[in-house]
Amino acid sequence: MGIRAKLNLGLLAVFAIAFAAAWLILDRQFVASARQDVLQNARIMMSAANAVRTYTAREVLPAVQRDNEDWIAPVTVPSYAAQTNFRTMRADLPDYTYKEAALNPTNPADRALDWEADFINSFRNTPGQSELVGERDTPAGPTLTLARPLTIRSEACLTCHSTPDRAPARMVAAYGSSNGFGWHMNETIGAQLVSVPMAVALRTAQTNLYSAMAILLAIFVGLMVALNLLMYFVVIRPVGMMSRTATAVSLGQSDAEEFPATGRDEIAELGRAFTRMRRSLDQAVKMLGE
Repeated sequence: MGIRAKLNLGLLAVFAIAFAAAWLILDRQFVASARQDVLQNARIMMSAANAVRTYTAREVLPAVQRDNEDWIAPVTVPSYAAQTNFRTMRADLPDYTYKEAALNPTNPADRALDWEADFINSFRNTPGQSELVGERDTPAGPTLTLARPLTIRSEACLTCHSTPDRAPARMVAAYGSSNGFGWHMNETIGAQLVSVPMAVALRTAQTNLYSAMAILLAIFVGLMVALNLLMYFVVIRPVGMMSRTATAVSLGQSDAEEFPATGRDEIAELGRAFTRMRRSLDQAVKMLGE
């Protein structure tokens, strides 16, 4: 096996290991970056929902509520306003969801599903948690869910949710007396849940990975071609010429052409040393002949 073949095999082995390692590392980095992008979108949606809640509580309710009037309509409830706003948005983005799920909600439509209840129970079991992130498979593909706890921090909430007899009559008439009662101060009764699809971000990450690896492969092929050409002209061809000259001299062909050693690299120095050795050998043969 020639020097060039050995070098190519060695380079191929090194590249294969480096290529596999780069694939694994870049794949993780691109997926992690895609996940962070999706999570950032979820946080933006969560901030938008909280903005709607705050606006409803601070601006809408005081504007429409009259003196001595208890509960007016769901539109004055921050939770209802935020969820209604995002249901409108789903007309354009059907895979994006926002829900304020509760274990014991006033509106049965807000009752937590099993996977939503897992987030709520985690918040209840670990009161210090302010945010949870999870992933699940859906018909639309992988989906990231951002959850934040809904905890009773104001006595005003208990006016509507402690016992049916304390609740506004209009609210009880609208939703009944079976749901949304028995809440307590500092109790986590539900969670805000924003779900964002990851399929597009993951496809983009995969496309970026393939592009990066294709560029890496093209660079390697270019380097291999350049190294092979360099080796041929700088090493293989000069060494081959010296080998043919040495063979001719060893066979007694005194008219064998001399090796044209030019340059200042190691191969050129070897060629000059070979030329000196050949001349010394020719001189020694002539002296013995005399």
